[in-house]
Amino acid sequence: MIAVIQRVQQASVVIAGNIHSQINRGLLVLLGIEDADQSEDIEWLSAKIVNLRIFDDEQGVMNISLKDCNGDLLVVSQFTLHASTKKGNRPSYIKAARPEKAIPVYEQFIAASRDLLGKEIKTGEFGADMKVSLTNDGPVTIIIDTRNRV
Repeated sequence: MIAVIQRVQQASVVIAGNIHSQINRGLLVLLGIEDADQSEDIEWLSAKIVNLRIFDDEQGVMNISLKDCNGDLLVVSQFTLHASTKKGNRPSYIKAARPEKAIPVYEQFIAASRDLLGKEIKTGEFGADMKVSLTNDGPVTIIIDTRNRV
């Protein structure tokens, strides 16, 4: 799994011209799922994101987690994070999981994050043409690949 994590002041997902989801202060996570992803990846990554200390404390130091500041979480599936650009100019998405594998993993990730955060998780719609907007706070953007956790 690959996650692009952006600390935001606000973020939203629009589908077919209508607001599908929106959050205020929190994290927007773009999540790429591949065939090799397992339940250990879901558990590790959801815990890492919820507990990542990237919000400012009273002294302006990034020392507070999403969970600690009661921030919001918006998770959007994005298979293009697994694009291979080694050959030619047209990316290959061969590593990205097919929907029959990716959808259950995406749903399990959302459920694990909800359990850890103790509140509703906002989402995009798997496979939909989405317009994602955000106001990046900082900017703070972090990329985590579960294959690099050891």
